Formats: sequence, C-alpha cells, structure tokens
Amino acid sequence: MGWRASVGATVTTVVALFGGYLVADALDVVPGMLTTAPPPAPAAPFPTAPGATTGPTPERSLPDLPSDAPEPAASAVGRLVTGLTKDDRLGKRVGAVVVDAASGETLGAAAPDRPMIPASTQKLFTAVAALAGPGGDTTLPTTAVLDDETRLVLVGGGDMMLAAGSGDPDAVNGRAGLGDLADQVAAQVLDAGQDTVTLGLDDSLFSGPPVPADVPAADVRDGYTAPVAALAVDVARTTDEEYAPREKDPALAAARTFAKALEKRGVAVRGEVSREEASSSAREVGRVESAPLRDVVGDMLRRSDNTITEVVGRIVALDAGEPGTGTAAIQAVTAQVEELGVDMDGARLVDLSGLGRGSRATPGQLAAVLTLAVDPDHPALRDVADGLAVAGLNGTLHDRYPTSNPGRGYVNGKTGSLPKVTGLAGTVVTADDRLLVFVTLADKVPEGGSAGARVIFDNFAGKLADCGCR
Repeated sequence: MGWRASVGATVTTVVALFGGYLVADALDVVPGMLTTAPPPAPAAPFPTAPGATTGPTPERSLPDLPSDAPEPAASAVGRLVTGLTKDDRLGKRVGAVVVDAASGETLGAAAPDRPMIPASTQKLFTAVAALAGPGGDTTLPTTAVLDDETRLVLVGGGDMMLAAGSGDPDAVNGRAGLGDLADQVAAQVLDAGQDTVTLGLDDSLFSGPPVPADVPAADVRDGYTAPVAALAVDVARTTDEEYAPREKDPALAAARTFAKALEKRGVAVRGEVSREEASSSAREVGRVESAPLRDVVGDMLRRSDNTITEVVGRIVALDAGEPGTGTAAIQAVTAQVEELGVDMDGARLVDLSGLGRGSRATPGQLAAVLTLAVDPDHPALRDVADGLAVAGLNGTLHDRYPTSNPGRGYVNGKTGSLPKVTGLAGTVVTADDRLLVFVTLADKVPEGGSAGARVIFDNFAGKLADCGCR
C-alpha cells in the first residue's frame, strides 16, 4: 500500500471516530457543546435591591450616653471659659455658660445674667414653648369649604410651607400640597354636577402687622423673612433660593395658585379671589395637614427660618387662647417658658426670630431652656435638642467645623448672627461621653470680625468635645 492509500485509510478512521464522538456528545454521554436535551429556561432577571436607593441626608440625634460618664471638673471648664472671654477678637461684651446636663451644675460661666443681643439663638424660646404648649403632634390644616354649591372658600390654618402641587409625605416644607387639596375639591364639585365656582380666601387666623416693627425693611426686601400669613407656598419664596424675594401677600398668592390647580382639574374659577371669612355652616370638601409641629420646629431650628418662627409663635398664642398677633405671640412664648421654670426677668423680646433689633436675653436664660430640652423629666421637649443643627453635617452648621475640629459631629447648636453679634448655643458630647449644655454670645464684635468670632466659638465647643477636663 502506497503512502497515499495509507494516509487515506487513516483519515477515514479518524473521521469515523470523530463522527462517533459527536454522536456521543449530542447524547450527553461524553462532555462537549452538543446536546439533544431541550434548551434550559431563561435565567431569572437579576434581583433588584429595594434598599439600594439614595438615602436621606444623614442626621444625628442626641445619643443615649452612659449614666456613669465622668463629669468634667468645673475648674478645668472654667479655665476654658475664661480664655474665651479674654479673646480680644470677640470684643468687650462676651457671655458664656457651660452646664452639666445630668447634674444641672454650672461648670463655667461669664456674665451669665447680663442681658445681651441673642440674635437667632432666641429661637430656642419659641421652640420650647411650642412643644410645651400646642405640642409636637399638632398639625396645621389647610381646608376648603363650600358656603353653597358654587361658593368655595380656602381657609388657612397657619401652614406657610405648602407645596404648590402634590405634597411630599417625607418632607417638612411641602408636606401638604395645594394640588392634593384641589384633587379632593374637584372630585366633590364635579360629582355634584358643577364645573364652575367662585373662590374666597379666609386668612383671618392671624392678625396684626405681618412683619414685626423692629425688623429692618431691608431684611424683608432681601428675603430673610416674609410677611406672616395663615397660608403660603414654600414660605412665600418667589424662587428656589433660600433667601429669595418673598410674596408681598403670601396668602393671596397661595389662593391664586390653588385657583390654577382647580382649573387644571376641570373646575373653572369665576372672577377674582376675594377675602372673606368662611361661615360656620360651610361644608368642608377638602383638607391637607402640615408636618407635625415637632418636625416644623426642628426644621425651623436647623435652617434658622425667621418666618416660620413667627408663625409657630402665633400658634402658641392661639393655643393659649390669645389672638394670633405678633404681640400676643411674644407674650405667650414668654409665659410658656416661665411656666417651665425659667426666670425671664431682664429678657426683652421685640420679635421671636431674633431678626428684630432690640431683643435682649441672658446667656443663663438660654442655657436654662436648653437644659430643660435635655432633661429626662421633660421628654416632650427632647425634639428641641434633637432639632439643632449638627456640626459639619446639616443646617446652619453644615459648612462649619472642619475635620480637624473635634466637635465635628459632636456639637449640636443653634447659631445666631446679626451685625456685630455672634452666638452659638447648644449641646456637646465630651470625650468621656458626658453631655454638656453651652451658650456663647458676643454682641460687640469688632467691625469685620463676625466670621472670626464664629470660628472662635466653634473652637471653644470643639475644646469641650475633646475635654476630659478632670
């Protein structure tokens, strides 16, 4: 046999063997890619992770601390306070108080009884009064009533944080929405066979001047506060900026937004919105509720919202049976704080937000209010302490306290700022896990020194956080 014949025989043998292997592969007798078995079912989709969503902005409330944490020595804390008051960069009028939260002992103080300009630290009085008076569960309703089949009246209940459209159940500003209210109203009106209404506005809940007389007109113009009203959209802002220009008539602007929402839902509003008080016989056809007052107070403190503070004060007055005026609000807040045991002698409040020029309060009074807020015997007030801005994390302290400051994350505070006035009042957890209350005020800061004063106060609180002080 020649080599060609030999090669041909070999190839034939190999092909035969390979063909047999393919058959065996298809029958799944030997390993390989071929098979006669039916194709497998498609793989199930990769499971989703409902928890893997963008979470809320991290926040930290006051932790539960060990009951046996050592108390700092008053002598050591006193030296820190003395060093603070001798800092010439703060000016010649500096007040400070440091209190041990558990024992109530004052560990250090400078001018604790001197009436000083509190600026926005003053908001602490209103916050405590709100939770002690009306209470944290209180909500503010915005309702719509029908006086007859076609006469609709929008009634404000004090919520200046309405959303123009749908409300957000997870929000504070925007919890209740005029769009949701319009849905309820349109459903009832249209079901009754009507498609046209007139719209009235009842914003009579509050009365008196909508802006405290001692608040400079420039602060209103620049958006630091808005006229107080029984209802408003987004605290009457005209843009999305924090300090945006505000509506001159917040309630009327909100009513016009509501009218547009009705028209989008097929209910025409005839004529212009006019003010009128709803009759007692009117039938409610829609209602939305604000966030609970404890959440409103917390948001008010963290963002230092001047307008909402004035609103909350008027709610305190109404709860006490007084008129919903600015003057009655100041009196009601002061009375509520005094009822809690704080001596308010020497205090003079010209408004509730601290924006007005002329208010006075002592560091000791502010410290007393904060001590109540962390006192286990006053659990209803705890939301005041938890609502304070957290150093380096949120609110008016979000951009303060760099990582080098040991107070970052351990200081909760209410800031205060006016021309030549700087304040910081709050709580701090020490290196030994002891909770302290502190107040720092300076109301004659040298020209151009406010930013530096804030850093000095931040560093002081940071030293308390880093302090074993024994």
